[in-house]
Amino acid sequence: MEVLGIDIGSYGIKGATVDTQQGKILSDRISTPPLEDTTPHKVLAQIHQVVRKEFQWNGPVGCAFPAAVSKGIVLSGKRINDSWVDANAEQLFAEITDNPVSVINDTDATGLAEIYFGAGKHQTGSTIVLTVGAEIGSSLFIGQQLVPNTELGLIEIQGQTVEKHASNETREKGGFPKKTWASRLQVVLEHFEKIFHPDLFIIGGEISRKTNKIFPFIKINTPFKPTSFQNDASIVGAAMVAAQKKKEGVLFGQ
Repeated sequence: MEVLGIDIGSYGIKGATVDTQQGKILSDRISTPPLEDTTPHKVLAQIHQVVRKEFQWNGPVGCAFPAAVSKGIVLSGKRINDSWVDANAEQLFAEITDNPVSVINDTDATGLAEIYFGAGKHQTGSTIVLTVGAEIGSSLFIGQQLVPNTELGLIEIQGQTVEKHASNETREKGGFPKKTWASRLQVVLEHFEKIFHPDLFIIGGEISRKTNKIFPFIKINTPFKPTSFQNDASIVGAAMVAAQKKKEGVLFGQ
């Protein structure tokens, strides 16, 4: 099925059409400037511009959203304007685009793409997917089954949250060399090993462009891989969710 996948983040809104049966990007990617204002009316205006004006799209849309989401309802405002909390994002996006829209947490979308088509394909046991960027997002899988809306980046370690300890934003603000950043990430991964005992870590986000310079410094017991889709994973995963909902009327993990 061909679906339009949309990813919303502080960097802006980006989208592409996706073949959801093969997990492949079909079109050129279209993106907006960074979102300085993430209030609903500003985001909705940009979504309308991308879906209706740029893509001139008519059909199912999958949207990766930077917050915990359940059945279309936004549960948290930690990474987006607080006025989104309790809003029905699916309904709002559907109304502004005049298309059926499915909404999922952005790192859950990343995880779905990687588990079904990427670095976690055929993986059994438990897998933790981490996106290391301005924050640290997470998704958790048992086999191919998503445990939705985990927020592992908010777990505290050494008196601060995981994302404050090891995000790319923290690296930039602290001016840390890559080896120091790797050591901070290692502390995080070791902490998750003790809590979850995963069979695999898949790591992406901003770090996906630097894995050959960071990964050699990380020494942990659990196997870890870079994301296969890099920053396209959330677009692919969001499109997969829309295709699944159209086919079966349900979302992954719900």
